[in-house]
Amino acid sequence: MIDLLKVKDKNFVIMGVANERSLAWGVAKSLHQAGANLIFTYRKERSLSKLTKLIEKTDVEAKLVSECDVNNDESIEEAFTKIGKEVGVIHGVIHSIAFAHSEDLKNNFVNTTREGYAFAQDTSSYSLIAVARAAQPLMTEGGSIIAMSYLGAERVVEGYNVMGVAKAALESSVKYLAMDLGSSNIRVNAISAGAIKTLAAKGVPSFNEILHKIEETAPLKRNVTQEEVGDMSLAMLSNLSRGVTGEIVYVDSGYNILG
Repeated sequence: MIDLLKVKDKNFVIMGVANERSLAWGVAKSLHQAGANLIFTYRKERSLSKLTKLIEKTDVEAKLVSECDVNNDESIEEAFTKIGKEVGVIHGVIHSIAFAHSEDLKNNFVNTTREGYAFAQDTSSYSLIAVARAAQPLMTEGGSIIAMSYLGAERVVEGYNVMGVAKAALESSVKYLAMDLGSSNIRVNAISAGAIKTLAAKGVPSFNEILHKIEETAPLKRNVTQEEVGDMSLAMLSNLSRGVTGEIVYVDSGYNILG
């Protein structure tokens, strides 16, 4: 299977590991099992401490850990310059970064502040564009970029509010980036993951209700796991999906197909 995947000893940048429940950590574990080299980025020192402890208590190895504040172009450039000097070529990027102010999730959407809207878009959507621009020169052998999305990008999910709009922009950005980068043999896709108990999910007031609804109504009658999202991400980063780009791939027990 590893020969079919063709990720062994290749370099992948993983952005957005908050804790062991993070979707990005699920991707990291799947890539590690397939023999890939892992490069992690973090935003602040507190994030670095958590990431370091997580790596130390598992068998997941980090080829490099680099600071990268996705709200700052200079920080992004510095991070990828450092990565380039260390590994030369990268073969994939996992963008699992999203954030909105808590008041913009708890209040009615109509009361979203201008500042809160801009911040959610910058952090959760524009950051993918900035990261792709910085990563492109290092992806000289082609490769794959994936972003993490959610069904709230295309349907109203109570309490998701400004984040849903940011995810909609993210999914559209995936398609435009796929068009731009395709000539460089770089594929860009998104994984629309089902409800999983991540740190970000705790900020959605209706999250527990969503979990129960999926269990009751989704075709598979259950919620998905971090491992299932990680494994599909691995497939989208690997040679198995070499003909796929600009797609939103759902890993949600089929919940998205319901009317």
